[in-house]
Amino acid sequence: MKLLLFILFVGLTVFAQAQSGKFNPEVNEIKVKVLKFYPNPAVSVINFEFQKAFDKGFVLQVYNFIGKKVSEVSNVSAKTSIPLTDFYRGVYIFQLRDKTGRIVESGKFQIIK
Repeated sequence: MKLLLFILFVGLTVFAQAQSGKFNPEVNEIKVKVLKFYPNPAVSVINFEFQKAFDKGFVLQVYNFIGKKVSEVSNVSAKTSIPLTDFYRGVYIFQLRDKTGRIVESGKFQIIK
C-alpha cells in the first residue's frame, strides 16, 4: 500500500511540474528580452529599442488585436519609433522577426487616445 502511494505521489509531482513548465527536458534555451518598448500605454508614438546587438535584417510587425497587420518596419535600427497617428485606441501585438521569418520576440502594447 505504501509503495502504491509513493508511486502515485511521484507521478503526480512529475505531472504537476510538467504542467507548470518547470519540468520540460526538451526546452533548454533561456528567453532573453531583445527589445525594450515604451511608453506603454502610448498616445502618439511607440519606441522600440534594442537591449543587445541587433541584426539589420530584422523586421518589426505590428498587428491589431484581431490579427490584421497594421504596420511593418523592415531593416530596423537600434532605436525605431512608430508614429501612431493612423492607429485606433486598443491593444496591439508586435513581432520581431529575423531574416528567415522566425519570431525572435513578441509582445503587446496599448494605445490610448
